[in-house]
Amino acid sequence: MMNRFRRQLFSGLSALIAATAGALWLNAKFNALMNYAYLTGWVLLAGMFVLTIYNVRKKLPFLPLGKSETWLQIHVYLGFFTTLLFLIHLNFRLPHGWFEITLAWLFVLVSGSGFVGLFFSRVLPRRLATRGGEVIFEKIPALRHALKTGAESLALGAEAKSVVIAEFYTQRLAAFFSGPKNFWKHLSESRREVGGLLAELEDLRRFATVAEKEKLEKLAAYVRQKDGLDYHRALQLALRLWLFVHIPLTYGLLIFTALHLVLVFGFSGGAR
Repeated sequence: MMNRFRRQLFSGLSALIAATAGALWLNAKFNALMNYAYLTGWVLLAGMFVLTIYNVRKKLPFLPLGKSETWLQIHVYLGFFTTLLFLIHLNFRLPHGWFEITLAWLFVLVSGSGFVGLFFSRVLPRRLATRGGEVIFEKIPALRHALKTGAESLALGAEAKSVVIAEFYTQRLAAFFSGPKNFWKHLSESRREVGGLLAELEDLRRFATVAEKEKLEKLAAYVRQKDGLDYHRALQLALRLWLFVHIPLTYGLLIFTALHLVLVFGFSGGAR
């Protein structure tokens, strides 16, 4: 599996480097030609079209259009290459006018969200695998509610006879168990908040009775489980949400690109 990944990485990077070198050489040689901007524009449009087809390929897996894995590799490396084509089309200059600036920002946002999605898809699944077994996203709210109910019963229920634990739960743990927490901290692998809660529980345990120590250990277990659920929710949500950003931006970019073509050929008469 690793050897296959390395071969794919090597072939993809080799093709990207070769295409980049070729594009830069052609740009240096033919940049002064009158219709060069039209040529780079059409090539860029073709690249964007191929990138968009990948989303269609995912929605129609039954069509004989090749392996999804192959399409993904093309999508990734072509995405990097079209970023270079975009800069070449701009002649490495800042755009002028509100329409061109909006179009450029759309391209930047689409590319940026694509790079973020690439990072998420490569890193987050491996991180999820290190935090216990698979947790079904749709079941997380019910599991979180069960943990909250168990923790509340332990600290505040009829059989809870510790004022210290009840006060600690009300002041420090009630908000933690009330809903999903620490989305950004989980994405950045920060465990500061949950580490602080566990440290406070350990401090209480040092001066607790035997019965209280047992309850505090159970509360600490609830905190760890709740933090694990929040971790899975944060990473799985990130994997889902970036597509809801990337795909609408992509179609917005295509609409503005079509308007750009209309303006270019409508007011300049196209390539001469």
